[in-house]
Amino acid sequence: MADDRDQVEFIPGALDRAGRFYVAGHRGLVGSGIWRRLEAEGFTDLIGRSSAELDLKDRDAVFAFFAETKPRYVVLAAAKVGGILANSTFPVDFLSDNLRIQVNVLDAALKCGVERLLFLGSSCIYPRLAPQPIHEDSLLTGYLEPTNDAYAIAKIAGILQIQAVRRQYGLPWISAMPTNLYGPGDNFSPKGSHVLPALIRRYDEAAQSGATSVTNWGTGTPRREFLHVDDMAAACLHLLEHYDGPDQVNVGTGSDVTIREIADTIARVVGFTGETLWDTEKPDGTPQKLLDVSKLAHAGWTAQIGLEEGLVSTVQWYRDHVTTIRQ
Repeated sequence: MADDRDQVEFIPGALDRAGRFYVAGHRGLVGSGIWRRLEAEGFTDLIGRSSAELDLKDRDAVFAFFAETKPRYVVLAAAKVGGILANSTFPVDFLSDNLRIQVNVLDAALKCGVERLLFLGSSCIYPRLAPQPIHEDSLLTGYLEPTNDAYAIAKIAGILQIQAVRRQYGLPWISAMPTNLYGPGDNFSPKGSHVLPALIRRYDEAAQSGATSVTNWGTGTPRREFLHVDDMAAACLHLLEHYDGPDQVNVGTGSDVTIREIADTIARVVGFTGETLWDTEKPDGTPQKLLDVSKLAHAGWTAQIGLEEGLVSTVQWYRDHVTTIRQ
């Protein structure tokens, strides 16, 4: 374990492609994207465990895993995630499960001296009415969005733990806060998905069945920023090799669209020609969540995959895997 009395200046640089790299949550949307990116970049010693193989909520099992495998690098992408419905219905689960996952992994990584670690959070950590675009300094300056405050508090705790490790032990661990992500490997479950995969499934099923209308939650007016998971994975590796600092780094595109606009785009991509209705009795969630990505740009990275391009490939992936994805 590192000691704060032995701190030396850390200068980011290329990671050792032969170094053992543990991707926690490697089968999820983000984790699988990071795994693909690392493979493409020539990393030869990647390790991952499914939740059936390693329950990250089991502290003893997590410590035993780290003691056995001794990873040099870690990306903590494992989390219990969901959309407005799931977060509103199961706040205890989202708070408790995520806190346990984070504390267990970060404590075990600290004990075995993991050299470089990236903790992944979410843009929901910021206040509901934070000034737009949201800068990293907005953290802890206002009230959270009530529909996902439990999840947000868990992720804020993770950021603070990363900062505490840096202060107390001098390890160059970092945090990244992605905007709304989508792409291959997403959760398309009607009850557990985020807005974009939920819309893809809803409109594609309507197109396939010949339905004349689709009904979405809310008014369609909230604005959201969407980032393809392959871009997110590229940003993660870039940050590990080019950024070091205690502040979390926003990861996004720097532009947003309304839910109504994204719904219309998805309808066009899947070939749905019917009517879109809006159930205004259902909640909208945060009015706008656009991230200020100037810190990321200063670190030398910008998004490459356009929204419509990303949607076309995601819809195709969904159709190719519709019989095996999470229900």
